Amino acid sequence: MPPPDNTIQKPDSFAALRYKDFRSYIGMRFFFTFAYQMQTTVLGFYIYQLTHSKVAIAFIGLSEAIPAVGIALYGGYVADKYEKRKMLLIIFTGVLLSSLVMFTVTLTGMHNYVHADWVIPILYAMIFCNGIARAFYGPATFTVYAQSIPKELYPNGSTWSSSSWQVASILGPFTGGLVYAFAGRVIPGLTGITATFGIIVIFMAVSLILVYLLRKYPPVFIPKENIWKSLKEGLNFVFKNKIMFYAMSLDLFSVFFGGVVALLPVFALDILKVGSEGLGIMRMASSLGAALTMIIMVRFSPMAKPWRNLLIAVAGFGLSIIGFGLSRVFYISLVCLFMQGAFDSVSVIIRGTLMQLLTPDTMRGRVSAVNSMFIGSSNEIGDFESGMAAKLIGTVPAVLFGGCMTLLIVTLTFFKTKSLLPLSLKDIQEPKAAH
Repeated sequence: MPPPDNTIQKPDSFAALRYKDFRSYIGMRFFFTFAYQMQTTVLGFYIYQLTHSKVAIAFIGLSEAIPAVGIALYGGYVADKYEKRKMLLIIFTGVLLSSLVMFTVTLTGMHNYVHADWVIPILYAMIFCNGIARAFYGPATFTVYAQSIPKELYPNGSTWSSSSWQVASILGPFTGGLVYAFAGRVIPGLTGITATFGIIVIFMAVSLILVYLLRKYPPVFIPKENIWKSLKEGLNFVFKNKIMFYAMSLDLFSVFFGGVVALLPVFALDILKVGSEGLGIMRMASSLGAALTMIIMVRFSPMAKPWRNLLIAVAGFGLSIIGFGLSRVFYISLVCLFMQGAFDSVSVIIRGTLMQLLTPDTMRGRVSAVNSMFIGSSNEIGDFESGMAAKLIGTVPAVLFGGCMTLLIVTLTFFKTKSLLPLSLKDIQEPKAAH
């Protein structure tokens, strides 16, 4: 009989959660995402209700994407040079103040006695401010994650981090849709948008407190060269790394063309006719599919053949978008959105793990900034594309076009990266394979 210490040990699915700072990071990300997803859901619906304009929806994404992309590289440069906890305290305070402004606008009843032409610019201005915060948020949290757990736990940590994000993305839109729809009926004189922003402000405040509980994260490397040379070094690293470059490009173009989130208010009001509560359920369905898939992936990792699985996941994402565009039955639409979220979650975990493993500690801020330019703002830029396409060719044709373009992108990437398909995670970590 073999000694006890020679018995096969099962993988510890909770390994990353045994680290206190990682738990604080997860809590901070959960409450922030919950509030942010609520805000995104109700803002799109509210603005579309006021304007009935698909172009107005398109400009929601553009208002956030312009600053997020425009100063993303500088955000990465700052993240490499400065203490991360202090950065996050400033970022979260700014986002909280932005939410307070939007709450005040609705609380004072401005939308009742001031023309929408004045209300909407205020909302766009706050969205723009959130875009500025996001340019610094991504690089700072990327580094905090990397330093909160040992490197060998990155795959497990990536699964938990993505799962917490997806759970918050389920509860946030669902709660936002229900509160928006029913708050006024429960409390006379209270509008749904005001009640929703009240909850958003509370959860933003909780996330700020959790940031305060993090330990300090001083820079592990301070770039000595000037900012332009430093930023160029980060760009060169990404563009010379074949796996990283193609993973970012695949996500950028698939989300740019295949995203349907911006058009969900149009489907909720005009096509499926399910109102704000239906909008919340649709937003929830996608996140529910992602969260359940990620829970499964805690036990069954997709990293055995990461590049092959990434291409399969993005192809499934595109097919789900096409199914959603063709559906006129609410429950079938929910199934398609569920599958979209499930496939997207696989690509998120694979891409997140590869990014962490292939990025040197000395370049995490700058590489994360490049990632933010490619991926972090692709949703918002995709929202702009979706809104404009819906205006030009119609809502349903815009969705079908996006799904078909996603499949085309996967096909082209497949032929460009055939050599990566059989590689295991261990093979990819080797310098020769990674480049």
